[in-house]
Amino acid sequence: MKALTILAFTALLLITVTGCGQKGPLYLPEDEPATAPSGPTSE
Repeated sequence: MKALTILAFTALLLITVTGCGQKGPLYLPEDEPATAPSGPTSE
Protein backbone atom coordinates (compact mmCIF):
# COMPACT_ATOMS: atom_id res chain seq x y z
CA MET A 1 0.00 0.00 0.00
CA LYS A 2 2.86 2.37 0.82
CA ALA A 3 4.50 1.65 -2.54
CA LEU A 4 1.26 2.50 -4.35
CA THR A 5 1.05 5.83 -2.51
CA ILE A 6 4.63 6.70 -3.43
CA LEU A 7 4.01 5.71 -7.06
CA ALA A 8 0.84 7.82 -7.25
CA PHE A 9 2.57 10.81 -5.67
CA THR A 10 5.53 10.50 -8.07
CA ALA A 11 3.24 10.29 -11.09
CA LEU A 12 1.28 13.33 -9.94
CA LEU A 13 4.49 15.26 -9.37
CA LEU A 14 5.84 14.40 -12.83
CA ILE A 15 2.57 15.40 -14.52
CA THR A 16 2.52 18.70 -12.64
CA VAL A 17 6.13 19.56 -13.47
CA THR A 18 5.68 18.62 -17.12
CA GLY A 19 2.57 20.75 -17.52
CA CYS A 20 3.96 24.04 -16.22
CA GLY A 21 6.21 26.65 -17.73
CA GLN A 22 6.59 28.43 -21.00
CA LYS A 23 6.20 26.38 -24.14
CA GLY A 24 8.84 26.54 -26.85
CA PRO A 25 12.50 27.46 -26.81
CA LEU A 26 13.95 29.71 -24.14
CA TYR A 27 14.96 33.17 -25.24
CA LEU A 28 16.10 36.49 -23.84
CA PRO A 29 13.80 39.38 -24.78
CA GLU A 30 15.51 41.91 -27.01
CA ASP A 31 15.75 45.54 -25.94
CA GLU A 32 13.42 48.00 -27.59
CA PRO A 33 15.31 49.84 -30.34
CA ALA A 34 15.91 53.48 -29.46
CA THR A 35 14.06 55.70 -31.92
CA ALA A 36 14.83 59.29 -32.72
CA PRO A 37 12.20 61.71 -31.42
CA SER A 38 9.71 62.41 -34.16
CA GLY A 39 8.50 65.92 -34.66
CA PRO A 40 8.50 68.77 -37.09
CA THR A 41 11.83 69.24 -38.79
CA SER A 42 12.94 72.57 -40.22
CA GLU A 43 14.73 72.12 -43.51
